[in-house]
Amino acid sequence: MDLAPTHSLPCWAVAPDFDGTLPQVLTLHSDRGAPMTSKCTAQLLADLGVTRSLSRPQVSDDNPFSEAQFKTLKYHPGFPNRFQNIDAAIAFCRSFFPWYNAEHRHGGIAMLTPHDVHHGRAKAVLRQRAHALRVAWTKHPERFVQGIPKPSPLPEEVWINPPPLAENGGTAQ
Repeated sequence: MDLAPTHSLPCWAVAPDFDGTLPQVLTLHSDRGAPMTSKCTAQLLADLGVTRSLSRPQVSDDNPFSEAQFKTLKYHPGFPNRFQNIDAAIAFCRSFFPWYNAEHRHGGIAMLTPHDVHHGRAKAVLRQRAHALRVAWTKHPERFVQGIPKPSPLPEEVWINPPPLAENGGTAQ
């Protein structure tokens, strides 16, 4: 079977279950392309207990988190031009997703890993990073023309579509 790398479903279907997520809790968000809207795909997702979520019509960047993940997948040095078969695609994804979640640092979450954020290690990692930056500045302040370096802060909230603001400045419920 010659599976082009643009077919992402096998990767999502075999993504490791790190935190005991139950069936019917996983969601696959995709564009409205023919492969993703087909009855075959819908049935496979139903069989796997995965909820299907399709992007909004005429919106090219409906889910920036998914778009960023797919770009990271596509530009990963080990990503092949083509997978030889479905087993090769599954094998690649079984190594890619642990790397993506536990090793790859993400710009949108202060260059931390999703694993660190999800498991409450973000503050400790950022404290350690701040200490390392202070030590580096103390040893070589001439390298830091803008003063003592500080790590990027972890955002308090991350949204795909933020809720509308209420008149009092808080989020409307």
